[in-house]
Amino acid sequence: MASDTRATDDPLEDFQLRSIDLLGQARRVWVTGNGPAVIVMTEMPGISPHVARFARWVREAGFTVYMPHLFGKDGATPRMPGALFTMIGGCISREFKAFQANASSPATQWLRALAAFAHKECGGKGVGAIGMCFTGNFALSMMLEKSVLAPVLSQPSLPLNDPAGMHIAPDELAAVKARMDAEDLTVLAYRFDGDKFCRAARFEAYEAALGDRFQGRVLPDSAARPNTQMKNPHSVVTLHLIDEEGQPTRAARDEILEFFRMRLSG
Repeated sequence: MASDTRATDDPLEDFQLRSIDLLGQARRVWVTGNGPAVIVMTEMPGISPHVARFARWVREAGFTVYMPHLFGKDGATPRMPGALFTMIGGCISREFKAFQANASSPATQWLRALAAFAHKECGGKGVGAIGMCFTGNFALSMMLEKSVLAPVLSQPSLPLNDPAGMHIAPDELAAVKARMDAEDLTVLAYRFDGDKFCRAARFEAYEAALGDRFQGRVLPDSAARPNTQMKNPHSVVTLHLIDEEGQPTRAARDEILEFFRMRLSG
């Protein structure tokens, strides 16, 4: 198995850093590519080289990537103690409500505005969105924006204190389910079987709420890249992805890209 530590920072030189006004506040967003828009929301502790690699795969599949700054240092490889301080900051931030079940992150409001903005710029049928770990649930709340047609939840980890909790307000969840039924839409979700931050109970809760509109994929722990700085199998399309033929994590990545093509490109 080839080594892929990505131990050096990524300068993100092939992305354009833009300041976009969303709900009256300027937000930093990294943009690259052409085609229908896909919002790539980073996992903790920020836009790492592995997250940027995934964004490039989305770009190379024929999409315009909008990758908003949410926390951390953009392009940096996670290092202690800085990564720990970022995670603590995210946990106590009112923008994320990391410990609240049945409540949507306030950040999803401006992320929905970003989706509408991106759709206006790029055109096409609609917008894709993927959240990872700390932002893993966000793509579902973003479906309240009518342009979002292809939501993906990768190891959704909030709320941190309730393994069966759903990080979305009940009225929003009901509205999303009604929209999915009316428009025949689905949400893809991924986790590793032994993930301590995204357990089986969370997928079971989403399946109970959304029925067959929720398409959960559970990968064996053996499919995770070993010997990384995070031994808990967790990051399906970034840190723990094995970019080799026949690997379940690469198959998951390819399924996500095909999901975006199907929903956004026709």
